Amino acid sequence: MKIIDSHVHLVQCIAGTEANGEMRSCGQGRGICADGTVYELIPAEWHTDTVTPERVLQVMDAHKVERAVLLQGGFLGFQNLYSWQAQEKYPHRFLAAGAYDPYSRSRDKIVQHLFEDLALRVVKFEVSTGSGLMANHPVFSLDGEMMERELSFAEQHRLVVVIDIGKLGSPSSQIDALRRAVLRHPKVKFVVCHLLAPKQSELSLMAAGLDALHLPNVWFDLASLQHNVRPDEAPYPVTRAFIHKAIEIVGAERLLFGTDLPSNLCKFRYADMVNTIAEDTVLAEEQRQCILYNNALDVFWDGK
Repeated sequence: MKIIDSHVHLVQCIAGTEANGEMRSCGQGRGICADGTVYELIPAEWHTDTVTPERVLQVMDAHKVERAVLLQGGFLGFQNLYSWQAQEKYPHRFLAAGAYDPYSRSRDKIVQHLFEDLALRVVKFEVSTGSGLMANHPVFSLDGEMMERELSFAEQHRLVVVIDIGKLGSPSSQIDALRRAVLRHPKVKFVVCHLLAPKQSELSLMAAGLDALHLPNVWFDLASLQHNVRPDEAPYPVTRAFIHKAIEIVGAERLLFGTDLPSNLCKFRYADMVNTIAEDTVLAEEQRQCILYNNALDVFWDGK
């Protein structure tokens, strides 16, 4: 089957800022925060604290992945120039998203540079209380004045909006507010990350959230679902149960395959993440192909 990975991160350097403070490399693919919290970010066997476009292409080629969307967030640190350079060097393989902090005093110059000068076509907002905007700023409303400004800009520039609202039940997981914001911008394509990031005990809560966001211009990526609904082991029956529920509510045509590379490669095999979809016999072949490839092609490349 043809594959597009809709949720990949490049890492020129580990320069994250999250709820535990700034995060920097501490060796063996790990990052350490200001409070001493340590995360596994990059597979130790790669023997590096960077994730280059060429390294990602090796993984993609080994698993017959045609294209990838390069996203960014506070966890690893914004990588705007590095992602844009990868897209310029490999335009048939990568699509780069821009990311920025709307609170920046030079916000106007930043968005002009990213989306007019560099002509990026996707914007990523990670607003979570864990490693997004609400980790380092006061909690704000997703349908408030600030986000309305950003979404209006995205609409004017015909950007695809990718948004990570954090874990279900967290202060940033404002599903009703996001619904209102989406309804105000029916021409904007929205991709909500991580299938709303449910825990294993939150199938019903996820279902209610998906139902609220079941709108014509909203899609959901499946990145890190295996991690979020843990414990689960290959072939990931728990993960598949969440995907089946999502299909029941929003349809297979609203789901996008994604891996959250590189961090999930510390815990899962890439092939197993693909096969969670590709070898799920409950799904029709057309549904599997929609999730693995067709939907992302339509959302990010207008079907071309």
